[in-house]
Order: sequence, then structure tokens, then C-alpha cells
Amino acid sequence: MSTSKDTIHTDLLVIGFGKGGKAVAGKYGALGKRVVLIERSEHMYGGTCPNVGCVPTKALVHHANKRRPEDSSQDWYERSVGEVQALTSLFRAGNYEGMNGMETVRVVTGLARFEDPHTVSVTEGGTHLTITADTILINTGSEPIVPDIPGLKDSKHVLTSTQLIGTTTLPPRLAIIGGGYLGLEFASIYRRFGSEVTVLEASSDILRREDEDVATAVKEIFGEEGVNVASGAKVLEVSDSADHTTVVYEQDGTKHAVDVDTVLVATGRRPATSELNLEAAGVSVTDRGAIEVDRHLRSSQPHIFALGDVNGGPQFTYISLDDSRIVLDQLTGEGRRNTDERTDVPHTLFITPPLATVGLTETEARAAGHRVKVASQPVAEIIAMPRAYVVEETRGMMKFVIDADTDRILGAALLSTDAQELINTVALAMRHGITASELRDSVYTHPSSTEAFNDVLGTVVRVDN
Repeated sequence: MSTSKDTIHTDLLVIGFGKGGKAVAGKYGALGKRVVLIERSEHMYGGTCPNVGCVPTKALVHHANKRRPEDSSQDWYERSVGEVQALTSLFRAGNYEGMNGMETVRVVTGLARFEDPHTVSVTEGGTHLTITADTILINTGSEPIVPDIPGLKDSKHVLTSTQLIGTTTLPPRLAIIGGGYLGLEFASIYRRFGSEVTVLEASSDILRREDEDVATAVKEIFGEEGVNVASGAKVLEVSDSADHTTVVYEQDGTKHAVDVDTVLVATGRRPATSELNLEAAGVSVTDRGAIEVDRHLRSSQPHIFALGDVNGGPQFTYISLDDSRIVLDQLTGEGRRNTDERTDVPHTLFITPPLATVGLTETEARAAGHRVKVASQPVAEIIAMPRAYVVEETRGMMKFVIDADTDRILGAALLSTDAQELINTVALAMRHGITASELRDSVYTHPSSTEAFNDVLGTVVRVDN
């Protein structure tokens, strides 16, 4: 097949259809600027979140929690995956049409490679495009890391998270290598669908950053759910049989083996930069392949910015969105906004119930020299939170770490229903200096989860002298 050549110039070139890149592309296009947005796969319009990340996985959390004991695990799972795929297809089409439908924005599907600092080549269908641009944004996200374990890469039963959520067959037995956020979320999801789940975590324990009481509460819930968590487990080998695979691991000096139908690799993600030919652009990267950026997200080439996972920052969609605000301020604003202003960023682990955290743990606060007081209650004992009983989820706890001298909230860990929403209120209070007492004495709707703050913050369980 012959390939025709075409050369175009644009004001802004965005490589990668992620949250940050598309936000800048949309705003820039609305100003009448010429924009080209390159996405290597037609299945990734909109980026990781709506296609293989936040949206499908959290939708699976919802569907898994709706399954009743009498429902067939396989039938329920297959139907759930179908509904989730329909949802992601809808989002994907909307993202494409929203961008490509703009008068000055063009979406190109193909693999982008730099030829020089201002030039990128890409093949779209039978046309080889050479695109030159005044400003370039790199928003290619991250990709799964598959560790070098004998037999792992060759096994027919090993999947990444992207591959697993695309299958319609529920694995009866699932081993998850990695007990970080991704591994724990999938453990919760697939156990609730009906899989037997074993999590193999190489570190001495899961959730090591959290205080011991919070981590223990999570582990107790996992125990109730029937998730087997093996900490300090070094995976040695993966070997296939006719209809299953065996994962061999070492724990406390003893070898163990578990037979499973599917192995999920959840050992982290790395910036997706290997195919961009960044050397030709003169763009510097770290040892992990992340694009080095300054506080304004400019790379070593001042006209090239990096947004989202690819710049090595926190791997969250909302960070990528905030990156877009910084870049837009550089391109169209006063140029003052920067990453140093991004404080008290919350995080949520979407197990059931979710664990949402922000700021310092009690251990970190004490190590930093704060005089600390702590307010903490099990959800089941929070009288002002009837919503937990209404939705039949009373497991978990809420914990606040407070500066004893200023009454400022230093951090919080909320393991409860609606925690993913509650933590945003706490983070906002922290950023604006609202004290624990003010949050405690505020008026909240009823019955709601937020009114739990009325009780929890009224209970100081420990004060430093």
C-alpha cells in the first residue's frame, strides 16, 4: 500500500488524549488557535481514566457491590463487564466528537515520534503526516510494569489490569502480584464478584504509609471479605499447566505455591515515553523515563510541556487536570500558577468501603515535630452518621490528626461509606485554614455522611504534652 505524505503546521500539538492534554486543547481551540491532538489508539480517546482506568474500575466496584449471594458470579460479572464497556464506549465517542468537532482542532490517530524539537511524524491510515508546532504538550500517560519473574511474561494466564477488565470470564481463582492501590482495589472488586483472591505483596505489609490502626482496620475488612493477603511474599516463578498456572513464592524463608486461573500484575506503572524518540527533541528524562519538568511543567525544551503521569508526578486524573491549569496559565494567563501551590491533595483507595486520606498521618505529624491530638471513632459508633446504617455499611473508621497548638487539621484517614466525597471537604478545610473545631461545629444536611464530623471531631482520644 502506498503512503502519501503531508506536512502541516499548528499552533499547539498535543501528544496523548489524556485529561490534561485534552483540557488544554479544548481551551486553546476555543480561542481560535490551531490544535492537533495525536492519540495512538482509537480505543483511548479521552485517555486512561474513561477507557481503562477510573471509570471502568469504579463502575465494576458498583456492579460488584450490587451482586447478591444468590446471583451467579459468572453471569453477573459478564453482564457487568458488558454494561461497563458500553459506558466507556459512550465516553470515548463523546471525547472524540467533542475534540474533533471543534472548528480549529484535529484529532489524528497514530504513533507520534519526534524528528526534532518542533517536528513530530505520525502515520494516520495511509497518510504520513509531518507536524510542526510552536508549542507541544506531551500527555502520553503511563503503562504497566511487568517485573522480570521467571515464567511471568510467557504465561498465558497473566494479564494486566487493562486486559483483565476487558475479559468476560470471571476467574474462579485470581492471584494479584502487588498490594498497592491497584492491587487492593482489584482484590476487593473480584472477591465481591465471587473470585477466590490471593494478594502477594513483596513488602513487609500492605498500606505501610498509613498508621497502624488504619491499616489494621483495612486488613480486618479484607479478612471478613475472604481476601487472602500474603505480605513479605517474594514471587519466584510462574509456571503454566494445561488449565491453570502455579505461582511460587517465598514467605518467611519458606516456599509456597498457589494454583490459580489468572494472574494480575499490579506492580506499578511507568511513564509512557519509550516510543516518542525524545532524544531527537532534546527532552531530558529521569532514570524511570519520566520527562523532567520545572514547577511550570516545562521540559528541558521551554516550548515542550509534560502533563499527567508522563512527568513522574502523582498518577491521578485530577493531578493531570490541575497540570492543565498550570500550562494554560503559562500559555494564556499570567504565568504564575505552579506545582508548588498544589497542597493537601487527597487520595482514595476504592475498596469497599473506600479509604480516603489527605495530609499527614499521626506518625508523620509527630516525626515532623507537631504536638498532636487525635480524634478517631469506628463508623459503627458514630451516632451522628445514620447514613452508614441506611446503606448497610457500618464497617471502617474515621481518624483526624490535629495540631494541638493551632487546632489546624494536619491530616485525615476516612475508611467509610462516601469517604471519597468526604475527603474533599476535609482537604478544602485544610487548604483554607478551617480549624477542626469549626469543621466539628458546622451544620450539615441529615442524614448524610458529612455530619459524622460533628461526632468524630468532638472526641479527642489522645493529646501530646
